[in-house]
Amino acid sequence: MIADVFHGFGTVLVDVALALIPLLVLFVLFQLFLLKLSWSKMKDIAVGFLLTFLGLSFFLQGVHIGFMPAGTMMGEKLATIHHRWMLIPIGFVIGFVAIYAEPAVSVLTHQVEKASGGYIPQKILLYTLSFGVGISIALSMIRIILGIPIWIFVVPGYILALIIVKYSSKTFTSIAFDSGGVATGPMTATFVLALFVGIATVMEGRDPLVDGFGMVALVALAPILSVLVLGMIYKRKEQHQDDEGRSEAHYYDS
Repeated sequence: MIADVFHGFGTVLVDVALALIPLLVLFVLFQLFLLKLSWSKMKDIAVGFLLTFLGLSFFLQGVHIGFMPAGTMMGEKLATIHHRWMLIPIGFVIGFVAIYAEPAVSVLTHQVEKASGGYIPQKILLYTLSFGVGISIALSMIRIILGIPIWIFVVPGYILALIIVKYSSKTFTSIAFDSGGVATGPMTATFVLALFVGIATVMEGRDPLVDGFGMVALVALAPILSVLVLGMIYKRKEQHQDDEGRSEAHYYDS
């Protein structure tokens, strides 16, 4: 049992090390010529590199032996249910929970709240991203059930995003386009993608390559739209407050 859990772990360790070594070398060069950090700070950073190495290694091993097989098996089972319309609400719940648990999304929302001085609360942004991705997974379920081409969703979606940019603030526009990349993190790219491949493998008339993949493109689009809409709401709220302030000032002046 233990041997099965750690099967292939050596390969994962090598892959993670090869990914982190260039970052380590770059940091060492900056430390020697520019940063000149103290030894205590260097120790903290070294511990951070070690924890990152171990965390990524164990996570990727868990993906290989658990996440992806579990996602594929769940997809194969879901594809056999009689009422296929049930896949739509199930997809929404899966998308909502996956993004809520996404580590990169948690980091992003925390940084946004810190950088904005609490103006954009972490919880509001997190729920906005989770709701948007939940909708995108539900749409992906509709696409795979009906066999709709991916471009029918993606092209109008990005056109809509470019239109909304005009009515949203610059702050939320920047956050929105970063959120698209963050949302397609390890939870989505492993578990949810494997789920869709499993559904497309079993569902009659569906191709795992054509219908199973493509879901990530919708997931990348959903946070952009949802955060831009949140930016429109914030902008409208600010304009309303400004109007009230001007009205009060005019009242006292008169």
